[in-house]
Amino acid sequence: MSPALDPDVSIVIPTLNPGPQFEELLRRLRDQEFSGIVEVLVVDSGSTDGALDVLEAHSIRTLHIDKADFNHGLTRNLAVSESRGRIVVLTVQDALPYDTRWLTSLVDCFDDPNVAGAYSCQLPRPTANPFIRDRLRNWVASDPRRRVQRMGSFDEFEELSPLEKLSQVAFDNVSSAVRRSVVERIPFRRRQFGEDLDWGLRAITSGHTIVFEPKSKVVHSHDNSAWYEFKRVYLDHQNLFRLLRVRTIPTIQDLKVAIDHECRRLRAVMQSDPLLEESQRRVWKRKALVYGASQNIAQYLGAWSAIGLEKRSPFFRHLDTILRRGV
Repeated sequence: MSPALDPDVSIVIPTLNPGPQFEELLRRLRDQEFSGIVEVLVVDSGSTDGALDVLEAHSIRTLHIDKADFNHGLTRNLAVSESRGRIVVLTVQDALPYDTRWLTSLVDCFDDPNVAGAYSCQLPRPTANPFIRDRLRNWVASDPRRRVQRMGSFDEFEELSPLEKLSQVAFDNVSSAVRRSVVERIPFRRRQFGEDLDWGLRAITSGHTIVFEPKSKVVHSHDNSAWYEFKRVYLDHQNLFRLLRVRTIPTIQDLKVAIDHECRRLRAVMQSDPLLEESQRRVWKRKALVYGASQNIAQYLGAWSAIGLEKRSPFFRHLDTILRRGV
């Protein structure tokens, strides 16, 4: 293809059995109001649910890799190297653009030459359970306010608390975009997950800017079991401690206080949730104890596991093996 026809933007989607909503995702991508040339590139890890037929019907270029070879960081590097857009949009198979301005709002962030990456606002699915709706309301990628993340100086960054550092380097590949010239110099690293936060940290500390753009919205949430959510939060907080020394619940006493506070808060949230019927409200208020306790225990164990694994603790090595399964 001649350079004149090269795309302005490449949209990259890793897939593995994306399910029946995949056609809706492709339709919403096609309906975007964007004045430039866009290519869509899919990296499939062995789908068997008919997704490959859908991709062929839509004439979408697809790279095929073995499921065992998938890695959140390295697979995205592969996709970036195979795509051609100046801006590479990274999304996932179950994040649906909220409207036809999702792409333009995200890509417009790169009018500032200092911007290396941008990421979108995430909205829960209409069917999301009330705990997930509550979590997304408090997640950094659900804030209604636009945020420009940059480092004044390295010394200033080092003086920030771990949580302040996190707000500066936050990045989320559920729906994000990166400048090709930057990601070629600062590629994603091999990681089971959390490749986006790791990249955000290295981009910010290299002097680049990241933008959170709430005008760019996707609908994305998962109604996972409490056990899965426990494992995921454990691994998230293990990752946060390793990258930024974030430890939200340092001691057992802090854990007791956090559990009590979170259970009370969640029961109040369930009581006031306008989407719940009275019978549902009673059920979810009872579940608040399990959910509130498990989420805080996971945060506590996640940070401590990072310390324990550094010291080769047999207990944390065994625990980590159990909690990594299936995540």
